[in-house]
Amino acid sequence: MNVLRKAFATGMALCLQVLFTPGAPADAQDLDAVKARGELRHLGVPYANFVTGGGDGMDVELMKRFAEHLGVRYQYVKTDWDEAIGDLTGKKVKPRPGGGFEVVAEVPVRGDVIANGMTVIPWREQVIAFSVPTFPSQVWLVARSDSPLKPITPSGSIEQDIAAVKKLLRDRSLLCKENTCLDPALYQLDATGARIRLFPGNLNELAPALLNGEAEVTLLDVPDALVAIEKWPGRIKVIGPVSAVQDMAVAFRRDAPGLRGAFDAFLADLKRSGAFRAIAMKYYPYVQDYYPGFFKGM
Repeated sequence: MNVLRKAFATGMALCLQVLFTPGAPADAQDLDAVKARGELRHLGVPYANFVTGGGDGMDVELMKRFAEHLGVRYQYVKTDWDEAIGDLTGKKVKPRPGGGFEVVAEVPVRGDVIANGMTVIPWREQVIAFSVPTFPSQVWLVARSDSPLKPITPSGSIEQDIAAVKKLLRDRSLLCKENTCLDPALYQLDATGARIRLFPGNLNELAPALLNGEAEVTLLDVPDALVAIEKWPGRIKVIGPVSAVQDMAVAFRRDAPGLRGAFDAFLADLKRSGAFRAIAMKYYPYVQDYYPGFFKGM
């Protein structure tokens, strides 16, 4: 059995290497290619305050500074959650229910980096390479303020808190978003007895859908929840966590270690100077109240 497992693991590693290794020099998107082109193509999904859609946002500022650091032009390339990884790697993929992913199409490479508050989750790590963390996150259960559901009392144990939140989901209509960090399959929500509704719109529309009565509760990640609380004060409340604390990071092709390494070094300098903290607080002024440890020493 161990021999079979070892053979399977080796086979999977070889498949990943073949799938995500460029087939021709023209596909190269590493640091030298970016500098030779003279342009950093930032793939961004308008989401929360990372990419506002108005020409600014936390990740827009980070990528503009990174491009300046590299001595190249900055170019924003709009994408969406379904297309972003394909636009980066040239291979459109979708996660498999039991884990892993499958390649569903070959597509043109349109960018060098994805930066829009992308959560690091296991299946994505098999497809793309993430930078060091750029933002803390977590998935919360959120309800309208007039909901009979009450926020849980923190127990001091994240596992117990998640279990307490899940108990509240039985027979509740719940909005989720498939193939994102709000995918119910990631958190075994089918077992809660919730009436799961897969939301067809984009992530920015989940909070408005909740307020419009499309479901009793919804999943939101921390950045989007903070934006919603600020945008609709007194109209929504956080019930509690559905996940442990997660990381958000910038995504690179797996065959672009030079570009990823350059960004990690750039980000480390930005954190030491205090500039990173200033950018984060500009777009998410309350995040340090929830996750002070992430910004400690910056």
